[in-house]
Amino acid sequence: MLFCDVTGEVAILDTTETSQAEPSRQEEFGQFMAARWPGLVRLAYGLTGDRWLAEDIAQAALASAYAAWWRVRRADDPDAYVRRILINASHRRFRRRRVAEQAHEPQQLASSPLADAAVADPAELIGERSALLAALRELPTRQRAIVLLRYWDDLSDAQVAAVLGCAPGTVRSQASRALAKLRGSAALAGQGGSQ
Repeated sequence: MLFCDVTGEVAILDTTETSQAEPSRQEEFGQFMAARWPGLVRLAYGLTGDRWLAEDIAQAALASAYAAWWRVRRADDPDAYVRRILINASHRRFRRRRVAEQAHEPQQLASSPLADAAVADPAELIGERSALLAALRELPTRQRAIVLLRYWDDLSDAQVAAVLGCAPGTVRSQASRALAKLRGSAALAGQGGSQ
């Protein structure tokens, strides 16, 4: 079982294998995970727009990577392999059945002990970032993934193509279409989004 907390501390617990190679496998994966965690959370945040869901998706992706670590570390590009796991995990969240939300009257929420403990979303404090995230959410899933990988993670067209399993030309054309949609986005219109 894999645990990552918001402080950046990493722990791998409850492994079931007991071979001699296991400690080196755990150490190797722990180093890999610690180095990739911030970038994976950033990518998941761009895909979801929700910090806590992004951490859940990044953790699920790393748990899957740990389960198949022998395959991941032998891949041509382990980072691309884990990014693909993360993108697939993000897509799966739409297919899962959602937990029903319960509606409460405003009076009930105001009297709740947690009402005073509410924390503002940092993205709400920064107008440009929230406008950009709103514009990204308007993009189709594949174009959003391409924009995030290409410009947020600063990957080349070939690296994005390897992560998404498509041709570099497809990455370029989809990125061009996505940028055109972002330039015309109503969410970015008031933020100087034509740049």
